[in-house]
Amino acid sequence: GQFVESGGGMVQPGGSLRLSCTASGWSFGNYDILWVRQAPGEGPEWVSGISASGNTHYRNSVKGRFTIIRDNARDTLTLEMNDLKADDTALYFCARVSFSSYLGGVYQPTYDYRGQGTQVTVSS
Repeated sequence: GQFVESGGGMVQPGGSLRLSCTASGWSFGNYDILWVRQAPGEGPEWVSGISASGNTHYRNSVKGRFTIIRDNARDTLTLEMNDLKADDTALYFCARVSFSSYLGGVYQPTYDYRGQGTQVTVSS
């Protein structure tokens, strides 16, 4: 199975981007899926997740600015990003959730399959 991401680019602060991810080779609709990002020199952090039933999760720093959408008929995942900030600069990739829990009320996912990612750069 694999993911293929697209839609990254360079935008100015306050701008918007729409990332897409297409899955193949497995039953996309049966799994919770994440958008994860990794900035240079830092570890990966989950940004947003959506369950197989459509429940959504967002990292606090992106709440109100990012929206995650899944289309199980097309095996696609979308991340709409608005009011982008320099701190959003990172490589963004899709990942399939292998296990999740809540620690102190905070969503804690782990993942197995992931895509190669698409670069998002926010700079003036």
